[in-house]
Amino acid sequence: MGVGDGEPAVRARDLTKTYGDLRAVDRVTIGVDQGDVYGLLGPNGAGKTTFMRMLFGLIRPNSGDIQLGGTPVQSDPVGALTRVAGFVETPRFYPYLSGRANLELLARLDGGDSMQRIDEALDVVQLADRAADRVRAYSYGMVQRLGVAGALLRNPKLLILDEPTNGLDPAGIRDMKALVHRLAAEDITILLSSHNMGEVDEICTKVAIMRRGRLAFDGSMLELRGRADTATRRLDTTDNTEALSLVHGRPGVTRAELRDGVVTFDADDRTVEHISRELVTAGLAIRTLNAPTTALETLFFRLTEPGHHEDAA
Repeated sequence: MGVGDGEPAVRARDLTKTYGDLRAVDRVTIGVDQGDVYGLLGPNGAGKTTFMRMLFGLIRPNSGDIQLGGTPVQSDPVGALTRVAGFVETPRFYPYLSGRANLELLARLDGGDSMQRIDEALDVVQLADRAADRVRAYSYGMVQRLGVAGALLRNPKLLILDEPTNGLDPAGIRDMKALVHRLAAEDITILLSSHNMGEVDEICTKVAIMRRGRLAFDGSMLELRGRADTATRRLDTTDNTEALSLVHGRPGVTRAELRDGVVTFDADDRTVEHISRELVTAGLAIRTLNAPTTALETLFFRLTEPGHHEDAA
């Protein structure tokens, strides 16, 4: 069947993978609809890459099942991976060959009309002008984009990308984000993993957040944004012990504590305005009061920190 025939692009049910006593993926159930830009988010070690490897059939789950386009990966990997492409971790190429020569090798291995797609793929990832250069002269971001070009040779309906911006400089991150947006506009379903909440917020329509192999959240970005009503604040005053006493227990404030000599707490903007006035009234001068993380990032840290037990949405 393959991806693109009306079935969900990805359906994983009760997926579990263990390594000895370590449960790398623990009873994960997610569904990726066709047309989604779906982010698999979590800190390093959360189980994202293990999950990706099971999608490609590179490792077998201990229990549960995966279907790509309605076809089970475990019993029919060739059929399931029809029009599925991507990479897990960093794509690898022969450094002494040109970008085009590397893609030609991939096209010969893949067969079909892949060879005729090379020019188009190079154009899409904006490497046409560097196609004749040896890969050893490419930046890390260019290698990542060449990896996407190699995936596009299969004319995929589902593109799987593992940490596509990891290790990139700001310009490379910008280019990769723009590339994902262009591919999504071409009606390609995209499943990407990341540990960066801001990146997922800019790119994805849906997101699953993993913590220690389990899901802490699964839903739309709109729903996640609706739950992100407070941000972590960092407050430094002329008397932080007194400031903590004033902040602690106040309505709208959570997780207030003295950390590294300054007060940190979670609160929304309106609550912060009230606290600011009360600090001045109490005779405390505010040296700094800022939000080092956004409300979404604060929610992400809450969902993935040790001791969190909230059920997935």
